[in-house]
Order: sequence, then C-alpha cells, then structure tokens
Amino acid sequence: MTDLNKAIAYYHGLLDDEMARASNELLEEQQQRRGLFFGTRPLCSVLRPRFLTHAQYRYLQHAIGAVMPVFAKAHAAALEDATFRQEFMLADWEEKLVTLPMPYRASSPTARMDSFFVPGTSDETHVLKFTEYNAETPAGVSYNDALSEIMAALPVMRKFERLYEMRPLPAKHHVLHVLNESYRQWGGRERPRICILDWKEVPTYSEFVQFDQYFKEQGYDCIIADPRECDYRDGKLYARGYSVNIIYKRVLITELIERGGLDHPVVRAVNEHAVCMVNPFHCKILHRKTSFAVVSDETSAKLFTADELRAIEQFIPWTRRVAERFTVHAGKRVDMLPFITQTKDNFVLKPSDEYGGKGIVLGWTVDQSTWETAIKDALKTPTIVQERVSVPSEPYPGYRDGHVHIAERMLDTNPYVWYGEYMSSCLTRLSTSALLNVTAGGGSTVPTFVIEER
Repeated sequence: MTDLNKAIAYYHGLLDDEMARASNELLEEQQQRRGLFFGTRPLCSVLRPRFLTHAQYRYLQHAIGAVMPVFAKAHAAALEDATFRQEFMLADWEEKLVTLPMPYRASSPTARMDSFFVPGTSDETHVLKFTEYNAETPAGVSYNDALSEIMAALPVMRKFERLYEMRPLPAKHHVLHVLNESYRQWGGRERPRICILDWKEVPTYSEFVQFDQYFKEQGYDCIIADPRECDYRDGKLYARGYSVNIIYKRVLITELIERGGLDHPVVRAVNEHAVCMVNPFHCKILHRKTSFAVVSDETSAKLFTADELRAIEQFIPWTRRVAERFTVHAGKRVDMLPFITQTKDNFVLKPSDEYGGKGIVLGWTVDQSTWETAIKDALKTPTIVQERVSVPSEPYPGYRDGHVHIAERMLDTNPYVWYGEYMSSCLTRLSTSALLNVTAGGGSTVPTFVIEER
C-alpha cells in the first residue's frame, strides 16, 4: 500500500532551489499561456499537486455512492409533496420553475460535492464530511484538467515518476457526455449546437474559452454568450444571433432571474421546450444549502433506508435550518437557538442560496456578540447552521525570493458527481484561512493525482 506521507516527503526532497526555480517558471509561463486565472490571480501558486492513494480515491467514490441516493430521494419527495418542498425554503419564483415538468432524468447531471477529508490508515479511520452540494453550476473542471497537464510536465515530475505512477483525473469529457445524454433524454435528435452561458464579466470567463475550444475540437458548434445577448423568436433561442439547441449553463439561476426576470428569453425558451439547458431549473432544490438540513433532520428519517441513515450519520454533518424550534443533536432533544448560541465554537452559519463564501460566519472565529447578531439575522432570511468539521492540512511547497518554502495549507476535497450517481475527478483548494473558497480569496487550486509506488 502506498504511503502518502512518504511520497510527499520524497517529492519535497527533490525540490532543491534550482529544481523549484525551473518548475515555478514553467508553472507561471503555462498558466499565463493558457489563461489559468481567477480574475487576475493565477489559479495555482504551489509546486505540488494533491496526491491521493488508490484506496483513498476508492473510499471517496464509495462515500459518494452512499449519499447520492439520499439526495435523490429528497428531491423526488420535494417534487411530489408541496408541503415537504417548503422545507427547502424556495423563493416564490423558484417554486414556479421547479414545478414544471422535469426535462430529463437527473436534476443535476453535472455537480460537485464539497467536503473535508482527513485520511486515516483504513476505511474505519478515515474522516469524511460533505458540507455543500454544488448542484447548479460546478466550476473548475477545465481548469483542473489544464493544471493536471501543466503539473505533469514540471521538471520535478521527471524524477518523481521514476518511483511513483501517477494517474490524472480528467473531467472535461464528462461534461460533454452529460450535455449529449441530457440532450437526448430531452428529445434532441440533431447534433447539439452548444451555448456556454454566463455574464461576460465573471472571473471564470477564461474557463469558458477553454470549453469552447474543447467542444469545437470534438466537432461541435459552440458559442460563448452573455444572457443579455440572447433572443427568443419563432420557437428558437438565438445567442449572439446564432441558433442554439443546448445551453451549458454557467450563469447562476438566481442572478439570471434577478437581472432578467421570469420573462427572460432563456427562461421562456427552456420552459417552452425550445432549448435544452444543463443543469435545469430543478437543480435549485438540492443546490440550496437547506438540502443538507432536510436530509439530516430527524423528521426526514422515514424517507430513508437503514443503510442511507448510516450514510447520513457518517458523511453529512449535523445541519438544521435556523429557526425557533426543538430538535435532536447527538441523540438529545435541544432548544435550537439557545443551544447554538451557547456553543458557537462548534457551528457555522451559511445563507441558503449564496456562493463564494458570502455571508458565512464561522462561530469559532468571531466573538459572542457578533455570533448572537448573526443568529438574529439568520432568522430573517433562509439560513442553515452546520456543525463544525475537521479541516485537514498538508505541507505544500512554493517558490519565493529564490528559495523553496514549504508551509502547511488547509485543503478541501471536492469530488465531481455525474448524473447524480457517481464520482469521477476531484477539485482541491488550498488556503491559509479557514474559509476555503477561491471566490472568497481562498488561496490556490491544485489538480489531484492518484499515485502508486512502483
């Protein structure tokens, strides 16, 4: 069995100042050449990828396989029962969109489950908690693939690969498969004409350029368009004057409705079955962070099998909607508001429908007065409270002032999920702060490799 700590130590031992300089020059040059920036900031600032052993990767796959049926059942119950659907705290406009017929089988054919993974020596000692389900517009797939190619070509890898086999985890092809499969289930028969849809000014625009190139290399017509450049007429959706029949939706639905309303050309075209959109509006049910509160609440237990309840207990942290109510924590009945007020160091508050770390309050990082104010604010808008989970760290090398510097970085583990069923590939983010999020200035993104000692 591969010893991960031994592999990391060996890799770092190869990085003398000259090797680090050469590797850093290539990393910076290639990121510049390929547009690997979040806004103006390079995506990767360290000289080592994330390493996982085969056993650890299989464990992540097992965990995803165990929890995804839980979310699928919750979604199905929400579609069937309007009263149960209220638990997700959807906005009125969301309620209108998710009650339309489902266009194809999976509500989130492309998704990402964000988590913290503390590997142990066996499956029994691993600690893994999923904390958020990006069921709407999971970013980073193409960035991850490009960083994998760059990292594999670093000079230090020539020596590392003499002792270790490395398997990259590409994922762009999964996105193309998802678009094609969803389009066929939607009823499409002709070759898809793809529109990558998001605002021009978003910091991830360079990833759209990479996808545009990839789709065209695979023989598909593709265009990148801003929602303001779309028009719906004569039963067809036009993006920058070009007729499209499938949307790779990267724009957030909330922002689309806030800026364009329910009468926006894209919304009307999707609702009138003139264009296939991935992910569909129905993804909003599970994308809301309240989905974690729904599946982990004791009142939902009747939905799940014994195995599914064990998966919830093992992989989903205790999560509840912030409200004046009694609930169960660690087998005991508690009055929620006094309980979370008095134990702030154990909890985090998260707005139900924000992204990029917006509005998150980590109880252990603020004083009591700030925490109590945050709880009062949380009662006014859909918010969850979630139990604190262990945040792991690893040493990562950087190059600064002519020398190698190795420092501990906190990291998360974010497997990509396809068709709401299985995992393939993984995004890893590094940070020196507790809030690991690139949008929130969360440090560096690194590709993930599965390694094995030769």
